[in-house]
Amino acid sequence: MRVPLPIVASLASLALSSASIGIPRHGTVAEYAAGALAAIKRALPNSPSGGYAPADVTCPSTRPTIREADSLSPNETAWLELRRNHTVEPMQSLLTRLSIPSFDANSYISNIANNAAALPNIAIAVSGGGYRAMLNGAGFLAAADNRTTNSTNAGGIGGLLQSATYLAGLSGGSWLVGSMYTNNFSSVQALRDGSRRSFIWQLGNSIVEGPSEGSIQILSSIDYYNTIQDEVSSKENAGFNTSLTDYWGRALSFQLVNATDGGPAYTFSSIALADNFINGKIPFPLIVSDGRAPDEVLISLNSTVYEFNPFEMGSWDPTTYGFAPTRYLGSNFSGGVVPEDGQCVEGFDQAGFVMGTSSSLFNTFLIYLNGTTIPQVVQNIFASILTDLGQDNNDIAQYQPNPFYGFNNATNRNAQTAQLTLVDGGEDGQNIPLNPLIQPVRHVDVIFAVDSSADTIYNWPNGTSLVATYQRSLNVTIGNGTAFPSIPDQNTFVNLGLNNRPTFFGCNASNITSTAPLVVYVPNAPYITQSNTSTFDLAYNDTQRDVIIRNGYDVATLGNGTQDSEWGVCVACAILSRSFGRTNTTVPTACTTCFNRYCWNGTLDSTPPGNYTPPFKISEVSINSAATAVSMVMGIYAIAAIAAMTVMLS
Repeated sequence: MRVPLPIVASLASLALSSASIGIPRHGTVAEYAAGALAAIKRALPNSPSGGYAPADVTCPSTRPTIREADSLSPNETAWLELRRNHTVEPMQSLLTRLSIPSFDANSYISNIANNAAALPNIAIAVSGGGYRAMLNGAGFLAAADNRTTNSTNAGGIGGLLQSATYLAGLSGGSWLVGSMYTNNFSSVQALRDGSRRSFIWQLGNSIVEGPSEGSIQILSSIDYYNTIQDEVSSKENAGFNTSLTDYWGRALSFQLVNATDGGPAYTFSSIALADNFINGKIPFPLIVSDGRAPDEVLISLNSTVYEFNPFEMGSWDPTTYGFAPTRYLGSNFSGGVVPEDGQCVEGFDQAGFVMGTSSSLFNTFLIYLNGTTIPQVVQNIFASILTDLGQDNNDIAQYQPNPFYGFNNATNRNAQTAQLTLVDGGEDGQNIPLNPLIQPVRHVDVIFAVDSSADTIYNWPNGTSLVATYQRSLNVTIGNGTAFPSIPDQNTFVNLGLNNRPTFFGCNASNITSTAPLVVYVPNAPYITQSNTSTFDLAYNDTQRDVIIRNGYDVATLGNGTQDSEWGVCVACAILSRSFGRTNTTVPTACTTCFNRYCWNGTLDSTPPGNYTPPFKISEVSINSAATAVSMVMGIYAIAAIAAMTVMLS
């Protein structure tokens, strides 16, 4: 059943009248495709159906199984041997440029290059927070990427990304990670600039409108809606349940995947088939989501955390404690195996659907409504719509058949349910995807935790995500052997300015009962723009997009070292800290100075702070704020438009 066209047309008209329209493009569809596809290589469109719908395939001779989460997968273990080797050269280059005084970092890394147990193991985690998180996180990754122009100059940290083993994203952060990897690990600079007549990262039109007329993707908002509807209907016609997350993920893909119609046949598992991943030349991508029981609305801190990676999807938590092969999601696993008389399925792990799973904002929007200045009558309308969606279980991502059906029956909360229901990865309060990175079997030394959460009344972070992960680690049952550095309360974060500049947590490893990484907390802060836009801002003109990315670059580099000329040295010290301990190396004096400057020293100030309104750290860049002025209206219409699609679910 199609969306009633008057509804779509009305919503599209309202959106178009409130936002800037994209610059017209000229040329044939074939010309658009040729220009865009030549510029950015992508993951593989390997869904066997050739489109969005999953399809039956012949099972391999060794039938897919669910494995227990008591170790890394054989695939990840083998891949790590390649990846760790590929981090040595960029790490040497980075540490040499950052230049710790009176310390030969190049020789140090050379001496331990063949000892993976001694070599620093780096991870980067990008928080949720809609496009705000995607763009601020993009600024950090641009600063960390040695492919970015000038990132290896004085004050830069270019090469950190190439030195990293893991890169994790959640919600808006998953859009960033997913977009980079589905576009063949393209740089932020390449994605921002796009290619001739490409619509990649063109955010001036919200997902309500769809791509601007004449782009490579689609010709009108009506066609855009009908294209999405047809794609999702094809999945339903193939015998799989669908929900709002299918529509949400499809709409996001038009902006995030550089392929016709947002690449409906592109799968997340196809990342494992890309040469740069196969050869260990890029970090291991992780996307995080939360499990939700079908009748729940609020997600607790004890909810099961799931991760998606190119090889597997599953959870380390003692509840599910198992992993399914990502490629064969949608297959009818029972008791951990696909029965001999059962068919295997491929294509269920469609890339946009995975990104949408980590960012199903409908529950969050319902919770958010109570704290807004939206007129009460409008709040009531949307609360009614979204509550109905929640009760119908249409606001979640439906993974049916449940891959963990009949698996770990004693502890698995979903062992006897036909579907596994997943929601936005930040709904349990852990808005930075740290859970996969603190698993002891991954041996991560340092996590650069990029936080773009909207914790305060004005959408700035206050450490809530770190607090949540710390509190969860203290729960012996759900924590399951994970360890995390001590974290102060949110009031202390604000009162001591820990949410306004980078702060190191866990500097003294001897004070932590189990092995835990050093956490370099990098909170969103205003350097050159008010980067605290709403999570529900769904349209950004190019100028606004670019300046938020630049602000994130400044957050990562402390204004290219203008706020602290020693910041690069301190980044190097953080990278090497745990390795120093394992090799019994005397900590350089410069590193001791850095740790005294950036490590939280245990001081608390829990006095309730006033409204947090940080000043600019450099100076404000004037931008066209037209997109901002209508952003909340656009967000509301987006939710309404997607909610209208529920007529297709009946």
